[in-house]
Amino acid sequence: MTIVTQGIDLYDVKAGTHTDGYTVTVLMPNGRDYGTLANAELKVAEVEAAGESASLQKVIRPGVADSPSQTVYMVRVGLWAFKEKKKADKTAATLKDAGLKVKVDYLGDDGLKTTGPWNAKVVMIDPRTFRGSYAASLGGSVAKRETVSSMARASKALVGVNGGFYNIHTSPALRGEPLGASVVRGRLLSEAVPGRSAVVLRGRTAKITELETSVTATSEDGARTRVDGVNRAPATDELVLYTEEFGAKTPTGGVDAILDANDRVLRLRPSGRAVSAGTRVLHGNGLVGDWLNEHAWEGWTVKIDTRVVDLRTKKALKLTPDLHVVAGGVGLVRNGEVKITAKRDGHDSMNMILRRHPRTLVGTTKDGSLILAAIDGRRPGETIGANFVEAAQFMRWLGATQAINLDGGGSTTLVVGKKPVNRPADGAERAVGDALLVLPR
Repeated sequence: MTIVTQGIDLYDVKAGTHTDGYTVTVLMPNGRDYGTLANAELKVAEVEAAGESASLQKVIRPGVADSPSQTVYMVRVGLWAFKEKKKADKTAATLKDAGLKVKVDYLGDDGLKTTGPWNAKVVMIDPRTFRGSYAASLGGSVAKRETVSSMARASKALVGVNGGFYNIHTSPALRGEPLGASVVRGRLLSEAVPGRSAVVLRGRTAKITELETSVTATSEDGARTRVDGVNRAPATDELVLYTEEFGAKTPTGGVDAILDANDRVLRLRPSGRAVSAGTRVLHGNGLVGDWLNEHAWEGWTVKIDTRVVDLRTKKALKLTPDLHVVAGGVGLVRNGEVKITAKRDGHDSMNMILRRHPRTLVGTTKDGSLILAAIDGRRPGETIGANFVEAAQFMRWLGATQAINLDGGGSTTLVVGKKPVNRPADGAERAVGDALLVLPR
């Protein structure tokens, strides 16, 4: 254990030894490494026709709170000890030459029975003695990604950990956008995915809950409409609010209404320009572009009403400068019990539920302590990561009564001081959408 500062302790948690080896997995017609029994049997026949012996493996993905168990089948060829990976590579090459699509798998990644090893870094923060505060950061802008250490340095943070998932399916220039609610200093910078887990931070208190957000625009002529999103690319006929933190130009092909700090329309303009400091922009295309032309005249007021509601208490959060929100990924522990909400939180898949990956976890305890954990993975023989069930059990073992999974994989990064204390799976820090920071005051 290392004392970071008063009230903050860093732990190095290690367990298990490696006994897993390698196998060759045959891919199914859909490109996945698992499939139906019928498809698996066909692949067994293809392997045997290529002169190799195959085994048919039945795999049961465990049920979680909002999704039943799933039974699938895998086709495996060979089993080699940890030091014999080259033999697995050779067999895979032979099967590829025969026209089969295959990959070499380390069995510790499967999510099934294993002996480890596991390697995790854990920060425990006691609010009774810690004198700082918690905050969210999106770095220099919403649109761009940034490393956790960079965000931590900019805020002089004691500790930083990567935040939630970000949108990799949008324009490359916008891929820092959080997939869920983001509030920084009381300003909503990304709307919630309704019902998805989040961490609500105020001062040195942290609460894990589920959120929904709503934003409405009301013209001084009484016309009112929903704002569909905040700081993201719009779909057709969507009204999106852009703040000065966006860090990119508004989309082309629509109308921008520029609002000052008092919600007064400074002017209308063709879209595709930056958001100036001290302003916000309502952007609309299609029908909502027409709404702006009709109800957002220069000099008029278009009042923007923003609500962030805690779905557990059914109460709106006060959007004061000390409020920060980091969107989570998957609920793991609720009221002291394992409750994995993979389907509700958008990660109901074999890969996310059963397979082992690096994990970034955040939890709170009964006495109000905050737990930040980074479980390293994807390093055969050194550390294998965790699946959702293992991650939930780990957080309960640490004393969490509420816990969620943040973004993981190559994004998993825990910074203490100025550099990561874990080993990111990519070999170096990955730029991410946002971070949860622990500040000295």
